[in-house]
Amino acid sequence: MALSRVCWSRAALWGSAVASGPFVTRRLQLGRSGPAWRAPRSSKLHLSPKADVKNLISYVVTKTRAISGTYHRFLGRHFPRFYALYTTFIKGIQMLWADAKKARRIKADMWKQNLKFHQLSYRDMEHLRQFRRDITKCLFIGLISIPPFANYLVFLLMYLFPRQLLVKHFWTPKQQIDFLDIYHGFRRRSHLEIITHLRRASALVSNEKLRWHLEDLCTKVQNGTHPTAQDILALRDCFSTYPLGFSQLQASQMRALSQAMLLTPYLPPPLLRWRLKSHTTVIHQLDRALAKLGTGHLTPQEVRSACYLRGLNSTHTSDDRCRTWLGEWLHISCSLKAIPGAAARKGHSIHLREQRRLWPDKNDSSNRGDR
Repeated sequence: MALSRVCWSRAALWGSAVASGPFVTRRLQLGRSGPAWRAPRSSKLHLSPKADVKNLISYVVTKTRAISGTYHRFLGRHFPRFYALYTTFIKGIQMLWADAKKARRIKADMWKQNLKFHQLSYRDMEHLRQFRRDITKCLFIGLISIPPFANYLVFLLMYLFPRQLLVKHFWTPKQQIDFLDIYHGFRRRSHLEIITHLRRASALVSNEKLRWHLEDLCTKVQNGTHPTAQDILALRDCFSTYPLGFSQLQASQMRALSQAMLLTPYLPPPLLRWRLKSHTTVIHQLDRALAKLGTGHLTPQEVRSACYLRGLNSTHTSDDRCRTWLGEWLHISCSLKAIPGAAARKGHSIHLREQRRLWPDKNDSSNRGDR
């Protein structure tokens, strides 16, 4: 009985407490019913791993760009000369990497389609030719950087001798013009020696008519007269046999021709002959591909590069004159046979003669850079 009374008294007290206000009743009911309907919360936060990685990468990239921009502004404000060198170096790395990827794509296409070098388009052939020269220069820098602590000396040498050690991607716009003028000066030094060799060899030509024509052409070139394409093509037989055939050239003649082509002249005669032949072969293949494409499809920069490769200092020549000169060159080159050495030798003799005095008008100031 006592126990029942206690239970009834507790129930009455509980009921009175609950009935004392509807707000309390509703609050108690929500508090009791909540755990029955809701699942228990986990202390761990479940997110998608891919979303986390993307957000992290985006955050890092944004912060890196902001820091890089601040760093560039600081360098440009306080160290303008160093900033110019820094930006040139970064852009050079990017352009060289882009050239490497394009060269890799071209080589992959050649392998898939079973193509040879001379079967490529003009732009692909020119890109591979130039990239091979550039990567050879870069490999030389890499080799001299192998010894311990030599890389610090290499950076100093690249700063002091950018023309000799760096490719054109790492040259400033002013350096590109100055260095091309210097290289063209090297070519001009060999012109007189080459003309002298031609005069001496003309006395050994068996055909009297060809001998007279060759002497007359050398005289015109030395006097500054621009020979026509017909005058040059009339002498093609002189460069097929003795004494001007490719296999009969002397070491001094090959060194002069190598210097005129911006090739290393300090090699043994067999290597000089092989390198001259391979270089003139590539130029002849480029000429045929360019003739097939047409000079009208080239950009002004491509025209200037093509003219400079073939001997014209195009940095100080107008675009129209460069296209005219290139058209004359292609007319002569495509009229020759497809190598062997005699045709290659003939093509370069044309190049040297036209380069010696480009236009008959000596008062034309636009051509002073070519002379």
